[in-house]
Amino acid sequence: MNDHNGQLKSIVERIERLAEEKDGIASDIRDVYAEAKGNGFDVPALRALIKLRKEDANKRAERETILETYMAALGMLSDLPLGKAAMDKAVA
Repeated sequence: MNDHNGQLKSIVERIERLAEEKDGIASDIRDVYAEAKGNGFDVPALRALIKLRKEDANKRAERETILETYMAALGMLSDLPLGKAAMDKAVA
């Protein structure tokens, strides 16, 4: 049982150490976003971009295609140049 106690203590201490490192890294990331905002960058757009870069390219392309299909069905693309051209072609 004593060996298990030692293992448990080691595991808990490692988790605590990693949690502290994680908090420090999260703080560093917040600082970088604040710097970006201070330089005129849109933070929500940056967050979205970071999320997209993590995603598998094929899954992202599939999701974007579905999103565009849904947007077109709702008429949300008709005010863009390509959307207007598509609408003109569909009506003709």
